[in-house]
Amino acid sequence: MSSYIFVSPGSDPGAGLALVDPMLNSSKPSMGTCRPDLRRMVKPGDHIFVISGSRGRSIPQYVIGGMQIDKKLDDQLEALRSHPENSLRFNGRQRAGNIIALPDGTQHPHDDHDKRDREKFERRIKNYILGKDPVVLETPREVEIGRDRSVGILSNIFNIPGHRMQQVVGRGRKLMNAQVDQLLRALDDIKREARS
Repeated sequence: MSSYIFVSPGSDPGAGLALVDPMLNSSKPSMGTCRPDLRRMVKPGDHIFVISGSRGRSIPQYVIGGMQIDKKLDDQLEALRSHPENSLRFNGRQRAGNIIALPDGTQHPHDDHDKRDREKFERRIKNYILGKDPVVLETPREVEIGRDRSVGILSNIFNIPGHRMQQVVGRGRKLMNAQVDQLLRALDDIKREARS
């Protein structure tokens, strides 16, 4: 199995900076543009977890959540046919959707990443992931506990001492099955504690 946890720069839903990809807050979680390297390596049954981006030492990073890989589609054109609701769009100024390919196979005009590099675009739209069983820290209390404990949880899981996410995880790390189970239990514990 090849499960992973990675940092999503610029994302911190607890501070109003939405996580655009993967899309975890859905009955049909998915991942389509971020980390093409990880999307290529994972297989059904693996997990992907996401950590909020760094916003300075005064706002601790936290594990936003994760999902299990249910299925991989060859590319975003296949995803667009079966999940058009995931097409790139904007809610006001906030970007939403993780399908950046148009039906004719060209790049969505509002996706400005690698605009002039067709080869990079082709790599980015491969291996669209459909997930299941998402777990997400969403409520203010869940996020608060997550910010307080995520570094310690991951430090324990990876057996790496550290006081900052960068020291423990860096940009991302591979997870073994036992580590996935530990992280899922820790996230469930946070959600349960936040409810009580």
